Formats: sequence, structure tokens, C-alpha cells
Amino acid sequence: MEEYSTGRGAMLKTFAKAPLFTAAAMIALSPVMIAAPAAAQDGEAIDITIGWVPPDITGVFKTATNFFELAAEDANKNGFNVKVLTKSPASPTAFAEQVSIIEDMIQRKVDLIAVSPAEVATVKPALMRATEAGIPVVIVNLLEPIDGVNVSSYIGFDNTQGAEVSAYAVVDYFGGPGVLGSGDMVEVQPDTYLDLKFWQDLASGLSDEDKAAIKARGAIIEGVAGGFFSTARLNGFREVLQQFPGIEIVGSTCAGDWNREKGTRCAEDILQANPEGLDFIWAASNEMGLGAMLVAGSQSRLETTEDGANTGDKKVAIFTNDVTPESVDRISEGKMIAETTHGFADWGWFGTKFAVELACGIEVPKTFDIRPRTVYEVNARNFYPEPKLEAIDWKAIRANCKKAN
Repeated sequence: MEEYSTGRGAMLKTFAKAPLFTAAAMIALSPVMIAAPAAAQDGEAIDITIGWVPPDITGVFKTATNFFELAAEDANKNGFNVKVLTKSPASPTAFAEQVSIIEDMIQRKVDLIAVSPAEVATVKPALMRATEAGIPVVIVNLLEPIDGVNVSSYIGFDNTQGAEVSAYAVVDYFGGPGVLGSGDMVEVQPDTYLDLKFWQDLASGLSDEDKAAIKARGAIIEGVAGGFFSTARLNGFREVLQQFPGIEIVGSTCAGDWNREKGTRCAEDILQANPEGLDFIWAASNEMGLGAMLVAGSQSRLETTEDGANTGDKKVAIFTNDVTPESVDRISEGKMIAETTHGFADWGWFGTKFAVELACGIEVPKTFDIRPRTVYEVNARNFYPEPKLEAIDWKAIRANCKKAN
């Protein structure tokens, strides 16, 4: 299990206002006000403690945690004393342990609890207890409302749409129109959002014959079998591929539990079962995808961007979802073809912002939508090591803060 942590690790560097690269759009604004005593006096640093409970502290959640902490440091230069108290269960499948951590945060009387649920149904009762105790809750990694829980704000993306974007990248690579592989190439600006609408608009120009002509054989590594997030991503991926009968998914879906080691084992089994004629692996998270990439590379079966899109041989192209600094490096090297970003820097950056605003009695957006979009070799460096996020006006938040220490 991770120990409680309030300090930041290796941080990423600079931030600037850059609307074209901002990975979120506020929608469905709904006032959420928290009752607070008289405001702190001018000059006093306002103490705020955020309980951050991810299902894991590696990979994507390490990135999110770094940005929770980086935003806190930014706030602390401008009249706040924000502490991010981070704790995760031992693994993403330790559901009961995540519940216990939330309960502990309630006992500690933190000002706000931010949670990325390992499984929604499991944490729901604990979230209800937090709100009953007067502690606002922010949910990250999710936009779908949790029935019966008064969540103050959702920061996330549609998991189904994220997987749909990944499926369209596969289609593009193996002959469809777009920015990858062997099909008709579309000119785009470096800051173009290659989101679901972009891909749907391209596909709308294809005839049934065009769609049938796009051919490939692939395998899938999912997350936790039967889980909310894994099911949503599987449904999205399959929904798109149903339109392309020439793209075949072989074998059974292998559950990698969002874990690199288990994803590695899945990839080993998939490659052993398909010594040739397997063209791609889609892993529903990049921890599993990075594991698949390493296995394929160790067996001299990794298809890179330098190789180009080929079908029917022994090499396998890797597609995945998430986007972290590590995976951006691999994409930039051409070792992974494409990945769908879910905005983990945004989770932490805006998670801290909303937490401070809620603790100060300031309204926040009910939902903050991060549009999943394709990251590939050409645009990868738009995302890391220096993602461009909107600057936060902490002085204005401090001036309007109603929280007394």
C-alpha cells in the first residue's frame, strides 16, 4: 500500500494559457456552494487539505498526482497553504481497501475528497458518507453521474468515446483516411483536436465498400473483466469496428487488470497463440499497452512507424489509451502507433483548483469534460513533458475565499 504523501515527486515544468491545447471544456455549469464561516484575514495563508484517493499510484495516476501537487504549490505562492494527502490501495482491484481509505479521509476531516473510483458501485456508500459529513466530493476519471451521491464536480471523459477514438486510429492505420498508416492522408495543423468528431467526420465519407476494404486482425487486452470502466471501453472499441467488417478481433479478450505485469502476460499469451498474421494489439490502458510493447519488442515482433502499416506478417502494431510522459516518449520513438489521451495532467491541475474553490465556498462546474483525442508521433510533444494548461488565477480565488482557518 502507498503511504500517505503530501509532497510532490518529479514535476513537469511549465504552464501557459493556451486554449487550443487545453484538454477540457466546461459544460453544464451548476452552482455548488459550501457553507463557510467568515473569511480569513488578508495576509493569512488559508489552510486547505485535499484527500486524493486514486486506485493506484503508478502510471497514469502518478501523472495525475504530480499535477494535484503542482497546482497546490502554485496555490501556495498566492495566499494558500494547500496540502494534498494522497493514498491509494495496493492495487486497482483492492476495492475494499479504497473504501477504507475514503473512510479514513472522512475521519481526518479533510476539506475535500477527490476520488478516482476503482469501481463505482463499491465506493458509492463511502462517498455518500463523506457528503453526509459535509465534505465535498470531486470525482475524476468519470463524467457519468453516480446515482444517489451529491458529487460536487466530475472531472473526466466519456470512457466509451475514448475507446471509440482508439478504434478509429486502428481503422486509419490499416487503410482508412486520417493521419496514420496506409490510407488517404489528411492535412492537419499540429494543434488539431483529433477527437471523436474529427474521426466520425472522416468516416462519414466512406462507402460500405470502402469500409469492407480496410482489413486487419487484432487482439484486445482489457482492464478488469466485467468492471465499469473496462466494459465501457470495450463497448466503444467494438462499436466502431462493427462498421468495418474487414477488421477481425481474434481470440478471447484478455483481462490485464490495468496492470503492466498482467498486461505483459496477456501479450505473451496472445503472441504465442498467433505466431503470425496478427496485425495489432489494442490495450485499454497504457500500463498494459506498454507491457505489450515490451513483449513484442523482446520477440522482434514490434511494428514501428518506421516499418509502416503491414498486414499478414509477424509484426504487431500497438494501440492503447491514457497517455503519460512515458508513453509519449515511446510514441515519439515510433514504438507505439497511437494512443488516446484522457488528460491526466488536467485531472490533477483542475482537481486542486476545484477543491480549493469548493473549500472557499466558490461555485465550480458540475462537469469538466476532457475530450479524448489521438496522440501520435507528429503531435506527441504537445502533451508531455510540458502540457499546456490554463493558468489558474489563485489571487482572485483567494480574494473571494470565505474559508476561515
